[in-house]
Amino acid sequence: MKIALITENSQNSKNPQIEAALRKVVEPMGHEVFNYGMYADEGSAPLTYVQNGILAAVLLNGGAVDYVVTGCGTGEGAMLSANSFPGVLCGHVADPLDAYTFAQVNDGNAVAMPFALKNGWGMELNWEYTFEKLFGFGSGNGYPADRVVPEQRNKKILDGVRAATLRPFVDGLMDIDRELVRGALSTERFQEYFFANATDEAVIAAVKEILGL
Repeated sequence: MKIALITENSQNSKNPQIEAALRKVVEPMGHEVFNYGMYADEGSAPLTYVQNGILAAVLLNGGAVDYVVTGCGTGEGAMLSANSFPGVLCGHVADPLDAYTFAQVNDGNAVAMPFALKNGWGMELNWEYTFEKLFGFGSGNGYPADRVVPEQRNKKILDGVRAATLRPFVDGLMDIDRELVRGALSTERFQEYFFANATDEAVIAAVKEILGL
């Protein structure tokens, strides 16, 4: 699985620590991590929580990654932004229990985490334990056992509702303010990672047009 990490401008100083915790947990499982920023370095391209959602949607719909770990101060803004797009099902995950139940019950492909709240001593441990529960037990298996069948049925119903109510991704992307989208796609390693891994030709073409390539 290819996993993207995206952090928002208010939390960029924590990016290296979050990346380290994510890699520590998921790389031994065989997953790859792609850090799309924003990075802690001086002058790193800023991302608002709205742009976190745009970038997450481009990566998932473009086939560049299979999963997105994002977040902002509270995690709420990044979750709302991500869920504005088709092809993204993002949960708000603050701890290991949230992570496990979201993976098993809701079977999404993105999480938004509250990187400013309750993050002092032990924050790296909470991140590690959260990533273990998120990625270490599969997904969509249901919880508890007696709820598996209705939960899996409801997930399919939700997918159908979203397919009916959300616009095709590229159509919506091209109607968003061009500078806002361009800013979301301007992190230091976006082009290197995205074009090496993306598989959806329509999304690739849209990204090239937006970036003027």
